[in-house]
Amino acid sequence: MREKAISVAIAIGFAVTTLAGGDQDVMAESQKEFVKIKQAAFRPGEQLTYRLSYGAFDAGEAVLTVKETDKTVNGRKLWNVRGVGRTISAFEWFYKVDDLYESYIDAEAVIPWLFIRRVDEGGYKINQDYVFHQHKNQVDNGKGKKFDIPDLCQDMISAFYYARTLDFSKAKVGDIYTVNIFLDDELYPTKIKYLGKEEIKIRKGKFRCHKFAPIVQEGRIFNSEEDLTVWITDDGNKIPILAKANIKVGSIKMHLVRWEGLMNPFTDLQLISEHRRSRDLIKPCLHTN
Repeated sequence: MREKAISVAIAIGFAVTTLAGGDQDVMAESQKEFVKIKQAAFRPGEQLTYRLSYGAFDAGEAVLTVKETDKTVNGRKLWNVRGVGRTISAFEWFYKVDDLYESYIDAEAVIPWLFIRRVDEGGYKINQDYVFHQHKNQVDNGKGKKFDIPDLCQDMISAFYYARTLDFSKAKVGDIYTVNIFLDDELYPTKIKYLGKEEIKIRKGKFRCHKFAPIVQEGRIFNSEEDLTVWITDDGNKIPILAKANIKVGSIKMHLVRWEGLMNPFTDLQLISEHRRSRDLIKPCLHTN
């Protein structure tokens, strides 16, 4: 069971961030023109590193990157977004996880055209290459089967970035949102409940966040449908900064530990508070008679 929990921790590191809410600038769909999302949350060059903890121990790490590419689809520029998950420290000795989730997304519409999944968890392997025909509302699983999908359908890793284009400013506590994700030859209408704003503290500081509860399926892993909670920074970057999950064999936490190439300034509240306190202490010294 512990081995399964470690692999779940890595998977949750990618899955928990599929949140939704807000308005998009949608173009006419009659000619199958795609949305043009005006987003200022991420850009090529960004790299986010998360630490995944199982109970009191650091069990894994997930690194997500955005890169420019020279690939296009019908003249539309594509970005490469990639998530790499692996076990770390002593956990590698008895159960090694080495996962790759990669997507080529439309730079304007933030929808996937190609999804690559390479999973190796303790010898259990998954190889998937999905081609999204977004203009036909279909996805090809590369094994002779095609499936119908709705507009703006996401894969497991593109959903992370699509969620960050959404506007949470008008969200109300209790609102339920849905993002459609295609995975393992199935469409998953992922529902998320908005829980309001909250200040949270992680190893890297204190941050003002939006709080969400992705509604999960009860059963083998979770005890209740709200055993997963995610916090997203209340700033221009909209970064999932912390996720907590209660599972049948313990608890899992994912938290941001490193970042670079961000599109917007990213300062934690603790540093702001310390700066203000220092400024207040200096002020009396600046007064002259």
